[in-house]
Amino acid sequence: MTAPHPFENFMREAIALARQGRWRAAPNPTVGAVLVRDGQVVARGFHTACGMPHAEVECLRDAAANGVDPAGCTLVVTLEPCNHHGKTPPCSQAVLAAGIRHVVVGMADPNPVAQGGAEFLRRHGVRVDMGERGMGVCEQDCRDLVADFVTWKKTDLPYVILKLASTLDGRIATRAGHSQWISCAASRRRVHAIRAGVGHAGGAVLVGSGTLFADNPLLTARCGDFSDSPSSSTAGDNCSGDTPRRQPLAVAVTSRMDEVAARAGDLALLDQRAADAIFWTTERAAASPAADAVRATGARVWGLPDVDAANSTAVPGGAGLDLRAGLARLRGEAACLYVLCEGGGQLGLALLEAGLVHEFELHLAPKVLGDNAARPLFDGRAPLRMDDALGLRVAASAPSGEDIIVTLRPRDCS
Repeated sequence: MTAPHPFENFMREAIALARQGRWRAAPNPTVGAVLVRDGQVVARGFHTACGMPHAEVECLRDAAANGVDPAGCTLVVTLEPCNHHGKTPPCSQAVLAAGIRHVVVGMADPNPVAQGGAEFLRRHGVRVDMGERGMGVCEQDCRDLVADFVTWKKTDLPYVILKLASTLDGRIATRAGHSQWISCAASRRRVHAIRAGVGHAGGAVLVGSGTLFADNPLLTARCGDFSDSPSSSTAGDNCSGDTPRRQPLAVAVTSRMDEVAARAGDLALLDQRAADAIFWTTERAAASPAADAVRATGARVWGLPDVDAANSTAVPGGAGLDLRAGLARLRGEAACLYVLCEGGGQLGLALLEAGLVHEFELHLAPKVLGDNAARPLFDGRAPLRMDDALGLRVAASAPSGEDIIVTLRPRDCS
């Protein structure tokens, strides 16, 4: 067994710091840094927002505020220091100017414009440690930190987060369709916190036709107290923290445009926030009078092309729609960097099968329905061999109140 890197624990602290900058750092990568001296962290920093100083500079500022001389310290940073003039000067030069002689890096910079900081520092006599075989310290965790940034750099897609909640036996509702509440209050607060972050970054929340008509959701981040009582008018609808700078866009996938138009006065998306609503439907339905009636409310209706029948997955109310085309259009026309898909299970499965999910957050509640007729988490595939199952990688797990949140990623996620 390979011995842990001597700075692994410090890198994990830098990773935890980096996560505090998610959403606000976009479209930059989330990065964290710590200064270590005599086995203790003496300064900390992370990239707080796009246009603000990078993690290394924030860490050096923290050192100055605490009277710490960076010379003689080791800098532990989740991403290779940048080596170019962007909105801020090169971090590689700031590190060198601070007198730091040892830098531990989590991963090389995937951005060809900014990379080269490690080589610059080495040329100037700084020892740069990128772990065993030069592959970085806690590299997979550091790669997961910037998976969104890599998606934006390498594709025309937003970063897609799938969130679903289920019982231990994989059910999302009873056979009668009752689902309030599978997850506990803490998990529901987390969902609204993610919605708030997605909204702050200019993203969208995506649901399928079943969720649209059954739950009539508003798809906003709402803040306040939580109640576990289903009878509470605000149960499950609020999150602690500030109201987001802007709410996420609301996207619904459906071919039932006639029903959307007929219920325009009752659907929360059209009644309360039509300007933020986008409906994905078939090209034929998008050209219908019903679609024009929906557009008259201020909402957008996008007709998506059909995909090859052999490659399509049934989506409630929108079988065979090219979901990738819809996501690319969200990125191109609406500047969406993030899309949070909250279901249902068939839409989530369609995204998974198409390889369009970058992060899957599964909320597991310690409950068992034990009813084969209850609604399953996923449904619609018929594999005959376990080799045909969709495979994912467990990236993290953590308790959330009574629940457990499991974060999964594609196995080939880099």
